[in-house]
Amino acid sequence: MANKINKNSLPRVKIIQIIYGSLMNPDENIVYPKNQYKKYIKDVVSGTLERSEMIEELIMQHLENDINLKKTDKLLKIILFAAVFEFLFKHKNPKKVIIKEYLIASEFFLEKVQIGYLNAILDKISKVLRKDE
Repeated sequence: MANKINKNSLPRVKIIQIIYGSLMNPDENIVYPKNQYKKYIKDVVSGTLERSEMIEELIMQHLENDINLKKTDKLLKIILFAAVFEFLFKHKNPKKVIIKEYLIASEFFLEKVQIGYLNAILDKISKVLRKDE
C-alpha cells in the first residue's frame, strides 16, 4: 500500500520526520516546509515535543505491561507519542482516522511486525484516552 502513496502528501509522515530530526539535532531550529497541512503539522510536532513527559506518563500508566519505552525503537516511540498527542488534543480527528493514518505513515519507517504491534497499542490506548466512536 505504501508504494502507491506519495509520502510527501501525508502530513503524519512529515510529523514523524520532523520530530525525529528534532530529537536527533535538538539544537537546530525546526523548519516547517511549505505544505497545505503546515499549521496542523506544526501543532502536532510542537505539541508532541512540549508534552512528551506527560505523554510518556500516560503511556506508562495505561500500557505498562505492553511496552517498555526504554527498549522501544525510536521511530515507533515517536509515532506512538504523536498519536497519543492527537488522541488528547485533536478531538476533531476521529481516533480510527488517527490510528489508520499513523499506521499508513509507519509503513515508511517500520517493519511489518512493528506496525502490527503499533496497531495493537494504539488501539488499546485510544480506548482509554478517547470515548468517541
